[in-house]
Amino acid sequence: MTVRNSRLVVMAAVVAMTLSACGGKTGATTQPLDNFTAEDIYKRGEYELENGGRPKDAVHYFAEIERLYPYSEWARRALIMQAYAYHKARAYEEARGAAQRFIDNYPGDEDAAYAKYLLALSYYDQIDEVGRDQGLTFQALQALREVIEQYPDTEYARSAVLKFDLAFDHLAGKEMEIGRYYLKRGHHTAAINRFRVVVEEYQTTTHTPEALMRLVEAYLALGLNDEAQTAGAILGHNFQSSPFYQDAYAQLRGRGLTPTARGNSWLTKVYRQVIQGKWL
Repeated sequence: MTVRNSRLVVMAAVVAMTLSACGGKTGATTQPLDNFTAEDIYKRGEYELENGGRPKDAVHYFAEIERLYPYSEWARRALIMQAYAYHKARAYEEARGAAQRFIDNYPGDEDAAYAKYLLALSYYDQIDEVGRDQGLTFQALQALREVIEQYPDTEYARSAVLKFDLAFDHLAGKEMEIGRYYLKRGHHTAAINRFRVVVEEYQTTTHTPEALMRLVEAYLALGLNDEAQTAGAILGHNFQSSPFYQDAYAQLRGRGLTPTARGNSWLTKVYRQVIQGKWL
């Protein structure tokens, strides 16, 4: 640590202790901060984030800057830090609110991209398991797309692309989960409808090979051999090394069938488009 950085740390600690003297033991001050500069209050908020581990207390200080110094440069900086502190505290709705206010008030600011990214993260970080409400996933995708399209040359866009792909995969995973549920209980038509969504709408995700294999299984159970063979043909052409193809192939061979495109079902159209390149 350089001498300059050491002095900055000491200064921040002094400010923190001074402001703490105004309040109780809970961290955030309960006394007016009118006698402190915007910079001092901002440093206290930073201190709570970096050393105190109390993001909600940090929000209090950043909000006070907005109240006491509404048209200052510190107010602008404090607003984006509010969004960050709320997100760190997992107060996602409040994080979205603060981020959106920053975007509305400072649309041309260099931190607008980060505000938009925080807004997207506030949705994305709530979709950590397949069983959650998929509305959050759709909102995350929309917000991530806006980051990618509006700020394409930023580091946030690059991160948003990765998260977009994961969120997209998440939606396919939900369809697969429901499809497997129906298939296990013998509701083959309902299961097919779910697997079809994956093949047609989420074909770039990691779930496509299994969806095709499950289609083979479901169609064979219904005695729809042409559809089962066609699903197997698509699977074999695109994912021949996948264990799902080996499973599908074994199921077909067990019925004396081969993975060959047959008939004129929706799967045959997929086969013509994806494999033969015939889109019309």
